[in-house]
Amino acid sequence: MLQSPLHLLPRKPMNQNIIQLTEEHVAGTYDRYPIVVTRGRGCKVWDKSGKPYVDFVSGLAVNNLGHCHPSVVAAIKKQAEKLIHVSNLYHIESQSRLAEKLTSLSFADKIFFCNSGTEAIESAIKLTRKYFFDRGQSEKTDIITMCNSFHGRTLGALSATAQKKFHVGFEPLLPRFKYIPFDDLQAARKAITRKTCAVLVEPIQGEGGVNIAAPSYIRGLKKLCQKNGALLIFDEVQSGFGRTGKLFAYELYDTKPDIMTMAKALGGGIAIGAMAGTNQVMKSFVAGTHAATFGGNPLACSAALATLKVITGKNFLRKVNATGIYFLKRLKEIARENPVVKEVRGAGMFLALELNQPGHEIVIDCMNRGFLINCIQRNVLRFIPPLIISRKDIDGLVSVLSDSLAKLNDN
Repeated sequence: MLQSPLHLLPRKPMNQNIIQLTEEHVAGTYDRYPIVVTRGRGCKVWDKSGKPYVDFVSGLAVNNLGHCHPSVVAAIKKQAEKLIHVSNLYHIESQSRLAEKLTSLSFADKIFFCNSGTEAIESAIKLTRKYFFDRGQSEKTDIITMCNSFHGRTLGALSATAQKKFHVGFEPLLPRFKYIPFDDLQAARKAITRKTCAVLVEPIQGEGGVNIAAPSYIRGLKKLCQKNGALLIFDEVQSGFGRTGKLFAYELYDTKPDIMTMAKALGGGIAIGAMAGTNQVMKSFVAGTHAATFGGNPLACSAALATLKVITGKNFLRKVNATGIYFLKRLKEIARENPVVKEVRGAGMFLALELNQPGHEIVIDCMNRGFLINCIQRNVLRFIPPLIISRKDIDGLVSVLSDSLAKLNDN
């Protein structure tokens, strides 16, 4: 039999005191596993008792270079000794250099810096509305988003998120958001009206189940937006910075958006978000229209510059693609052997096993055996490891997964 439900899992004595402090003093917004992670290096973390785990969650797609990458650590140390924070009332060298780097690597002309993915989404929503206001088209306020999308938990980003379970208890949400099925171009065609200002989409839905849009769908959305005078916004908070084997997922579709949101892996573990756009739309963000006190601070930007240098280095993404293909192949082998697996899908190092029953017990069993994985939508096992994960570690996880799934088949 697999392990008991989460709240019944045993707590190791070395972890107990910290867990108790968390429960007494930290807001209970997370259903946490009973381990205290105290150290990380590369693709491994260790809990307070000293037990190692191979991390296939990577801080929810944040640690794309693994834990404490030497280049990122060195950049943080160097910057922390010079300047950690200064107001955006002044020019910040690392911020300017990071903006230059991001624009050189993407479709964008200008960058707005913030602290998280949800803030990046908020800035994209504001920019879109302001853009049409400036053009004398204040009636264009509707934003179309996709069912099973996830864009964040602030009220604006939550209103854009088309998953009812996240809305409960927080209504009324902001008006003028319209939800339609994902990867359904006909639904988008019907939904767009003269009041539509933007279509907001994740090229690959992360929290929604690692759902991958068809190329014809993404390209079709671009054409619909151009035809109807609306903006196309890509949410690449989770799919960006090498996760799909490309620096950005939009490259897989050969389709450029007007606006793109980024965060998670950008800072190599340091909190930073960004919203990128073309000159045409970004000119609506003038002094006083939007701000973020900590956005683009020297420390975060220095970490991001170091991160980008590694990710864009020679052969890095080629290796990510090769390892991702190997990982997908191994997952398909599991699927053939286990009728409990409904589907395998993914791109690069953004992979999932969809089960025909809940997957929570699989996560617990893997954790107890030294592998950290993630379950979303109740029955989708999501794999978002550091991009530097080895085939040996993949084989180790596959072995444990096969055993765990076999137990489910027996029950």
